[in-house]
Amino acid sequence: MTAHVKPLTDFTARDFRMLIDGAWTEGAGNVIERVAPGHGVTVSRYPAGTKADAGRAIAAARHAFDDGSWPRMTGAERSNILLKAADIIAARADDLAFLDCIESGKPISQAKGELAGAADIWRYAAALARDLHGESYNTLGQGTLGVVLREAIGVVSIITPWNFPFLIVSQKLPFALAAGCTAVVKPSELTSGSTLVLGEILIEAGVPAGVVNILTGTGPEVGSVMTTHPDVDMVSFTGSTGVGRLTMANAAQTLKKVSLELGGKNPQIVFPEADLDAFVDAAVFGAYFNAGECCNAGSRLILHRSIAGEVTARIAELSKKVKVGDPLDPATQVGAIITPQHLEKIGGYVDGAAKAGASVALGGAALDLGLGQFMAPTILSGVTPDMAVAREEVFGPVLSVLTFETTDEAVRIANAIDYGLSAGVWSRDFDTCLTIGRRVRAGTVWMNTFMDGASELPFGGYRQSGLGRELGRHAVEDYTETKTFNMHIGARTGWWMQR
Repeated sequence: MTAHVKPLTDFTARDFRMLIDGAWTEGAGNVIERVAPGHGVTVSRYPAGTKADAGRAIAAARHAFDDGSWPRMTGAERSNILLKAADIIAARADDLAFLDCIESGKPISQAKGELAGAADIWRYAAALARDLHGESYNTLGQGTLGVVLREAIGVVSIITPWNFPFLIVSQKLPFALAAGCTAVVKPSELTSGSTLVLGEILIEAGVPAGVVNILTGTGPEVGSVMTTHPDVDMVSFTGSTGVGRLTMANAAQTLKKVSLELGGKNPQIVFPEADLDAFVDAAVFGAYFNAGECCNAGSRLILHRSIAGEVTARIAELSKKVKVGDPLDPATQVGAIITPQHLEKIGGYVDGAAKAGASVALGGAALDLGLGQFMAPTILSGVTPDMAVAREEVFGPVLSVLTFETTDEAVRIANAIDYGLSAGVWSRDFDTCLTIGRRVRAGTVWMNTFMDGASELPFGGYRQSGLGRELGRHAVEDYTETKTFNMHIGARTGWWMQR
């Protein structure tokens, strides 16, 4: 189901500046213009940050960490500021959601849901600021006491992608701040608006100057400095696996700590006794949520051969009802594709699969909705594990259907890729769910549901899906170093005196 896009009327593109050391600056470079993928008009302008801008931002964060108040505040003081930021995020949610909608092409209803989730994450991180603690050991003998401290790691470079602009920075920055770190943040040059507004929010909430610096610009110009500079102690990156490898190589020059949340090619394994009504709904959601531009997308269905035909037909019928259209329409479920180049790449995967022997059961082509760039919800059947569309991250609304006969075969297909971010298993037999869950190599395994989440649950992947975990009670610990105090009590017998 499609609907034509309405032109933006009475709309003026918004001009932004970068935040460096508590001041808004135009930077030393040119201007980046963002054209809305759903409406085809310029909606935002940002400074194209330079290497010099990145150096100034890192220097500000270094000074704020080494000499400023933020790392030396109590956990309660930092927590109160983060809670105030969460309240302002909630109050400005409509403005932030609008920016994410027009810059990324995601549906406005989805963007508002993400903002609610982001506010919850900031509140959760605020609670962890007061709960961060080390360990003590009084079992080492009468003359020894051991204390293990957790100290903020220092300056953190945070680099975020375009597909969830506000949500993903909210999975990183509040935990770094809760630990007492300072940060330099670079959002994608395609979707920088809401992160820059976050800078306004943090200033209003009381975050001191230099603690959070926000740069706009490209990876080669700005990101390269953020990942190699010796004054940066840690890099937290979300994006493609290819750029993640480059980030890790850059950080290795000075042995920085690295946290990477990268790609996924996530399977849903479905057995005949599953609740197929629930699964069909989850399959459509998992494939087309955020137009499939989601590392967690359920892009591979691994169906038992006895139900594959029936289930594929049911998914196709429900997919026809999915509304593709104007991102600003509250009824839209699938919005625009981020760039024309990415739309072409998605189409290339579909064409390649068809040439390799897969069948296009639904969709398969771009949609002309009058403005912007859109892709039809697409289902490919007859996909085999060796095809590129079954192994590589398409990052679009494309669902690949594979089949299996035995549990061993299902697990083998699920694990036969480079990624291990998430997976789903569907069966009314919970023994089956647990067996699959234990054997599939993925950071998250959903059982009889898909793409649920909570701030309390860790998120991250195995293998080339990344390193480390975000969210959960240990997320704040990722931004710390441990320091051991080994304390001697009373007189010490010296080594020399024992001779």
